[in-house]
Amino acid sequence: MGLMEKIFTRSWGVHPRDYKRPAADAPVRVMPMPERLYLSLAQHLGAPARPAVLVGQKVKKGEKLADPQGPVSAAIHAPTSGVIAAIGEISAPHPSGLPVQAIILEADGRDEWSDALTTCDNPLGLDPDEIGRRVADAGVVGMGGATFPSALKLSSSRKAGVTTLVMNGGECEPYLSCDDRLMRDEAETIIDGIRLMLHATGAKDAIVGIEDNKPEAIAAMRKAAAAWGDVRVRPIPARYPMGSEKQLVQTLTGREIPAGALPAAVGVVVHNVGTARAVSEAVRLGRPLVSRLLTVNGGCVVAPGNVVAPVGALVEDVIAFAGGIEGSPARLVMGGPMMGVSLPHARTPVIKGTSGILALDAAQADDRREEACIRCASCARACPIQIMPLEIARHIRGNDLKGAVGLGLKDCIACGCCAYVCPAHIPLVQYFAHAKGTLAAEDRARQKAEATRKLAAARSERLAREAREKAEIAARRKAEREAAKAAAAAQSAGGMSA
Repeated sequence: MGLMEKIFTRSWGVHPRDYKRPAADAPVRVMPMPERLYLSLAQHLGAPARPAVLVGQKVKKGEKLADPQGPVSAAIHAPTSGVIAAIGEISAPHPSGLPVQAIILEADGRDEWSDALTTCDNPLGLDPDEIGRRVADAGVVGMGGATFPSALKLSSSRKAGVTTLVMNGGECEPYLSCDDRLMRDEAETIIDGIRLMLHATGAKDAIVGIEDNKPEAIAAMRKAAAAWGDVRVRPIPARYPMGSEKQLVQTLTGREIPAGALPAAVGVVVHNVGTARAVSEAVRLGRPLVSRLLTVNGGCVVAPGNVVAPVGALVEDVIAFAGGIEGSPARLVMGGPMMGVSLPHARTPVIKGTSGILALDAAQADDRREEACIRCASCARACPIQIMPLEIARHIRGNDLKGAVGLGLKDCIACGCCAYVCPAHIPLVQYFAHAKGTLAAEDRARQKAEATRKLAAARSERLAREAREKAEIAARRKAEREAAKAAAAAQSAGGMSA
């Protein structure tokens, strides 16, 4: 058994009840198109997209609505045909509910694809840069939740010389099963996307890591990959947060990603299996990312399952299609319960990274009162990064952010394991998020002060230079006047002597 056939494990993480069934076993349902879609311009990591349409403009499905701004950004496309009703503010998928800019599309009911989409029968014959261009044009981002622009990740991996493509099929978050369902139903399309990613990145082989509590997905993916020797499907232990890059890479390859480094530092790039499907559709069919499979689950959901929903559909519309809810949810979550975001209300739109919509009852939300730390060190044992959450939290409470950073605050991946196991119900992740936000604000303030200082120094230098130039001009003119006077005096003296 070679190195790549081993599973490398160590003691970390937690084993929460997964709550994945019956949603995972229910057939996928396709949501009908809502009358209106609300397309956030900031549904990917990096700079928000810039509108490329006008209010009142007619568009077809797949047409570009917004252009990326810079390399770390992604285009937004029309999930259906219709008319641009407005460009304005909507509630962000965030606990604050603060507004973000969005394009509101009114569907015309015809759902007509654009005629401009370009298909390709032999995508593996394309240049790697062309694959990246098509992925960028399709607005594909990481479908596991990070939403990093996929084209940039493909090109940077090739430049970094990565040798191994790790595909994340772990889906370790409780309640979520959309990746599981996708691998069961569309394994061949996912494998096709993986092979395109291998070609685009220059990696030599791909390893698909799937938690061993998903036997149907493992079987389907192995069957689809059987014809390709450079793609291997590997069961991995069901443990949270196995889907985190560092944990997944180390488990599958034995390579440890250094603190503060990316997987490329050890010759690896990580993508989600849903991203591979989106890449296949973008390159082969020319179809942009305009819909996604997501899980609707939780104790208050009448009919849990997985739903294909258009990007921009409101959460309340998705829930209603899934059968609605009973009772009053204690918490509404976009994503998983560990790393997802609590929503202030259901009039928030689905974005490209929405893997789930959870309506949790009071028992599942488990909002218990914080108590005093008993120094049990359960958080340290559970931490997959092997930092000391209780000590970091102590420094944060004492307003010693420098000390917290020294103990590994910036290495925290916000997985929530520490808070999950804490018997005192201390919201450790919230402490860390607050501290990181404060540090980020301080960094921005320092950068602003430094920029102001540089501008002030440049202004002072410019004023001093202008003063010197004025003085030099004045001195030159004075010298010229004096020379002219001397010449005139000399001429006058010469005339008198004559």
